[in-house]
Amino acid sequence: MAKITAYSDFWPYYLREHARPATRNWHYAGSALAAGVLVWALATQTWWGLLLVPVSGYFFAWMSHAFVEKNKPATFTYPVWSLISDYRMFGLWLAGRLGPELEKAGVRPDGTVAAGRA
Repeated sequence: MAKITAYSDFWPYYLREHARPATRNWHYAGSALAAGVLVWALATQTWWGLLLVPVSGYFFAWMSHAFVEKNKPATFTYPVWSLISDYRMFGLWLAGRLGPELEKAGVRPDGTVAAGRA
C-alpha cells in the first residue's frame, strides 16, 4: 500500500482497520480510561500519572489489534493521525453518528469490509 499523504484518505483507511465492533469497543475503553487518567492526574496534580495516559489508552488499542482485528496498529505508521482518529471515532460513537462514517468507508455492520475497499 502506498503511503497516505492526506488525512481525508487516512480516515476511511483508519475505519477499515477498525472494522470489527470488538476492536472499536476496546478502543473506546482505552480512550475513556486515558481521558479519565488525564483528568485525575491534572485534578490531583499527580504529575507522574501523566505517564499512565498513553499507556492506558494504547494498551487496549494494541491488544485489540493483536487479538481481535489481527492487524498492525495505524499508530506505528501514522501516529498523529491515528490519535486524532481514535478520538474522532470515539466522539462519533458517543454521539451515535459513527454508522454513516463506517458505511462510507465500506465497513459493514458485521465487521467485514466491502470488496475493493481493503
